Amino acid sequence: MATQYKDIIRNRYTKHYHIIGCQVFWREFSYFASKSPNMYSYSFLKQCLHNSPDILRDSVQKKIDEISADVDDEGKHRYDIIILGYGLCSKSIENIVAHDIPVIIPRAHDCITLFLGSKERYREYFDKNPGTYWYTPGWIDATLMPGEKRDEELRKYYIDEYGQENADYLMEIEQGWMDNYNNLTYVEIENICDNKKYKEITKESSKYLNWNMDELKGDPSLIIKLLNGPWDEKEFLILEKGETLIATDEESTIISKK
Repeated sequence: MATQYKDIIRNRYTKHYHIIGCQVFWREFSYFASKSPNMYSYSFLKQCLHNSPDILRDSVQKKIDEISADVDDEGKHRYDIIILGYGLCSKSIENIVAHDIPVIIPRAHDCITLFLGSKERYREYFDKNPGTYWYTPGWIDATLMPGEKRDEELRKYYIDEYGQENADYLMEIEQGWMDNYNNLTYVEIENICDNKKYKEITKESSKYLNWNMDELKGDPSLIIKLLNGPWDEKEFLILEKGETLIATDEESTIISKK
């Protein structure tokens, strides 16, 4: 009886993929994976890891190592493919290494390419609107976005840690990066959540910051391809055993391997 059970598990009818992704994708990946013929397991990493590229790289590599080492009683890998739900993200994923399981990575500078459907659409919008800060449901879920609530929480933290006078100075320093932005864009992918609620949060932030607000229809096609294939080399990089991801200076490729 036990032997028959093992045979059923081993001869499964669907592929089993493991997704390592940023927490900002949890809604989109979960929704479109549920419609896939494949089977998925997930490792969503905290969005705040982007603030420390070396820590993010180490965290992703650690997960790849763990998944690659996960085998059954007969030494067979439990997963067919590892899917990486990250863009290059300030070179945070440069130098990651594949083991026995292929790793699929989108050719993208960051997550917005996946939300918009292509790096070309992202580049076109960015060139016309260079001072843009992006809002999506996953981003709003995962972190305190620029706005009144974030300022209140941050000021309270600084006061508690460093006192009122120092808090004023630290807030001034902290908000210096905002000088580079004047536009706030919400990306809507239909059906995955109550977009009305998240749009309202975005509007409140734009009003508080005195930034222009824009809305874009998201395109999930690249996310769907990432989850299911086929992985065209123009849009994705496949790392095979022993290969290392490197960044390129070419806008058309973004990432390569050695």
